[in-house]
Amino acid sequence: MQSIALIDYGSGNLRSAEKALLKVSEGLTGARQVAVTAEPDVVAAADAIVLPGVGAFAACMAAVEAKPGLTAALDTAVRRRGVPYLGICVGMQLMATRGLEFGATPGFDWLSGEVRRIEPAGHQFKVPHMGWNGLLDLAEHPLFAGLAEDTPVYFTHSFAFFPEREEDVIAMVDHGGRFPAAVARDNMAGVQFHPEKSQAAGLRLLANFLEWRP
Repeated sequence: MQSIALIDYGSGNLRSAEKALLKVSEGLTGARQVAVTAEPDVVAAADAIVLPGVGAFAACMAAVEAKPGLTAALDTAVRRRGVPYLGICVGMQLMATRGLEFGATPGFDWLSGEVRRIEPAGHQFKVPHMGWNGLLDLAEHPLFAGLAEDTPVYFTHSFAFFPEREEDVIAMVDHGGRFPAAVARDNMAGVQFHPEKSQAAGLRLLANFLEWRP
């Protein structure tokens, strides 16, 4: 049975992410168990990890670090064991070296780069960026199997992750200017949008993640 650790550190989209993972699990071959947890032993032993996130980078990072042993367990599973990891919204941003919201806050530093405020050109492009936008420049990555260029997904954020390495970006979005919508390297992936709110496209991406064997 595949064990999926959905990290519980108080994120606002935790339950919707749990429901989406349970839904897609029903349609896949093989048994899967979704554990909503912050227990280090459970996280360190998981077969896949999903870290959701809503809110400010610094607050989310502080909430993760406030759970005893959680940061070390994540690093053990993801960096040492090579467990597939999916970060959603701020869960993606925490992969960065640092976030620049309300000052500089260190992240996990799994992918070199920083999280900074988006600055769209044109008064019609509002911040926060909220709503449906098409994914652009999709890389050939297992997460995007069955998804076409310009597939609409749901965003709600004011900051974005800008990796130092261009090859770490696997999809872009245009909201008064282009910025990364998804990143990946090895067993690690992150999406700025919310697959749990992106209807069929989001469910397909989550199913792809659960079947991903990097």
